[in-house]
Amino acid sequence: QLQLVESGGGLVQPGGSLRLSCAASGFTLDYYAIGWFRQAPGKEREGLSCINDSGISTGYADSVKGRFTISRDHAKNMVYLEMNSLKPEDTAVYYCAAVPVDLCELSSGYYYYWGQGTQVTVSS
Repeated sequence: QLQLVESGGGLVQPGGSLRLSCAASGFTLDYYAIGWFRQAPGKEREGLSCINDSGISTGYADSVKGRFTISRDHAKNMVYLEMNSLKPEDTAVYYCAAVPVDLCELSSGYYYYWGQGTQVTVSS
Protein backbone atom coordinates (compact mmCIF):
# COMPACT_ATOMS: atom_id res chain seq x y z
CA GLN A 1 0.00 0.00 0.00
CA LEU A 2 2.69 2.49 1.04
CA GLN A 3 5.84 2.42 -1.04
CA LEU A 4 8.88 4.57 -1.71
CA VAL A 5 11.00 4.06 -4.82
CA GLU A 6 14.47 5.55 -5.30
CA SER A 7 15.98 6.22 -8.70
CA GLY A 8 18.90 8.07 -10.27
CA GLY A 9 21.80 5.97 -9.03
CA GLY A 10 24.58 4.70 -11.25
CA LEU A 11 28.29 4.87 -12.01
CA VAL A 12 29.95 8.28 -11.85
CA GLN A 13 33.56 9.47 -11.84
CA PRO A 14 35.10 11.20 -8.81
CA GLY A 15 34.12 14.86 -8.77
CA GLY A 16 30.93 14.17 -10.69
CA SER A 17 27.31 14.71 -9.73
CA LEU A 18 24.10 12.72 -9.46
CA ARG A 19 20.55 13.57 -8.48
CA LEU A 20 18.60 10.89 -6.67
CA SER A 21 14.80 10.90 -6.64
CA CYS A 22 12.36 9.41 -4.15
CA ALA A 23 8.82 8.81 -5.40
CA ALA A 24 5.86 7.86 -3.20
CA SER A 25 2.97 5.62 -4.17
CA GLY A 26 -0.12 4.88 -2.11
CA PHE A 27 0.24 8.05 -0.04
CA THR A 28 1.23 11.70 -0.31
CA LEU A 29 4.36 13.11 1.29
CA ASP A 30 2.87 16.49 2.23
CA TYR A 31 2.89 15.79 5.98
CA TYR A 32 5.90 13.47 6.19
CA ALA A 33 9.44 14.15 7.26
CA ILE A 34 11.93 12.54 4.84
CA GLY A 35 15.45 11.22 5.35
CA TRP A 36 18.19 9.99 3.02
CA PHE A 37 20.51 7.21 4.19
CA ARG A 38 23.26 5.07 2.71
CA GLN A 39 24.93 1.77 3.50
CA ALA A 40 28.24 0.50 2.14
CA PRO A 41 29.27 -3.18 2.34
CA GLY A 42 30.40 -4.10 5.85
CA LYS A 43 29.38 -0.75 7.31
CA GLU A 44 26.44 0.56 9.32
CA ARG A 45 23.65 2.54 7.74
CA GLU A 46 24.50 6.24 7.78
CA GLY A 47 22.06 9.13 7.96
CA LEU A 48 22.93 11.78 5.36
CA SER A 49 20.22 14.40 5.19
CA CYS A 50 16.63 15.06 6.16
CA ILE A 51 13.87 17.55 5.46
CA ASN A 52 10.79 18.44 7.49
CA ASP A 53 7.23 18.15 6.24
CA SER A 54 7.01 21.71 4.92
CA GLY A 55 10.49 21.69 3.37
CA ILE A 56 11.58 24.72 5.38
CA SER A 57 14.02 22.96 7.72
CA THR A 58 16.83 20.62 6.65
CA GLY A 59 19.69 18.76 8.29
CA TYR A 60 22.96 17.24 7.02
CA ALA A 61 25.63 14.89 8.28
CA ASP A 62 29.13 16.36 8.45
CA SER A 63 30.34 13.90 5.82
CA VAL A 64 28.10 15.42 3.12
CA LYS A 65 27.53 18.99 4.32
CA GLY A 66 28.28 21.45 1.54
CA ARG A 67 28.21 18.74 -1.14
CA PHE A 68 24.69 17.27 -0.93
CA THR A 69 21.38 19.14 -1.03
CA ILE A 70 17.97 17.76 -0.10
CA SER A 71 14.76 19.23 -1.53
CA ARG A 72 11.13 18.33 -2.10
CA ASP A 73 8.42 19.11 -4.62
CA HIS A 74 4.96 18.70 -3.12
CA ALA A 75 3.21 19.10 -6.48
CA LYS A 76 5.12 16.08 -7.84
CA ASN A 77 5.05 14.12 -4.57
CA MET A 78 8.83 13.76 -4.87
CA VAL A 79 11.95 14.25 -2.76
CA TYR A 80 15.44 14.72 -4.20
CA LEU A 81 19.06 14.44 -3.12
CA GLU A 82 21.48 16.43 -5.26
CA MET A 83 24.99 15.03 -4.84
CA ASN A 84 28.01 17.04 -6.01
CA SER A 85 31.78 16.58 -5.77
CA LEU A 86 31.35 12.86 -5.34
CA LYS A 87 34.14 10.80 -3.81
CA PRO A 88 34.90 7.05 -3.95
CA GLU A 89 33.90 6.80 -0.29
CA ASP A 90 30.38 7.89 -1.28
CA THR A 91 29.90 4.49 -2.95
CA ALA A 92 26.92 2.80 -1.28
CA VAL A 93 23.28 1.86 -1.63
CA TYR A 94 21.18 4.97 -1.01
CA TYR A 95 17.75 4.85 0.63
CA CYS A 96 14.96 7.32 1.25
CA ALA A 97 12.62 6.99 4.21
CA ALA A 98 9.47 8.72 5.45
CA VAL A 99 7.60 9.20 8.74
CA PRO A 100 4.31 11.09 9.38
CA VAL A 101 5.75 13.77 11.66
CA ASP A 102 6.71 17.39 11.14
CA LEU A 103 10.39 17.35 12.20
CA CYS A 104 13.14 15.14 10.83
CA GLU A 105 16.10 13.29 12.34
CA LEU A 106 19.10 11.40 10.94
CA SER A 107 18.52 8.22 12.95
CA SER A 108 17.18 5.30 10.90
CA GLY A 109 14.87 4.08 13.70
CA TYR A 110 12.87 7.28 13.42
CA TYR A 111 11.35 6.34 10.06
CA TYR A 112 8.45 4.02 9.21
CA TYR A 113 8.60 3.61 5.44
CA TRP A 114 11.64 2.77 3.33
CA GLY A 115 12.49 2.40 -0.32
CA GLN A 116 14.42 -0.52 -1.80
CA GLY A 117 17.57 1.51 -2.40
CA THR A 118 19.55 2.61 -5.44
CA GLN A 119 23.24 1.86 -6.03
CA VAL A 120 25.70 4.73 -6.36
CA THR A 121 29.24 3.84 -7.44
CA VAL A 122 31.96 6.50 -7.62
CA SER A 123 34.99 5.23 -9.52
CA SER A 124 37.34 6.24 -12.30
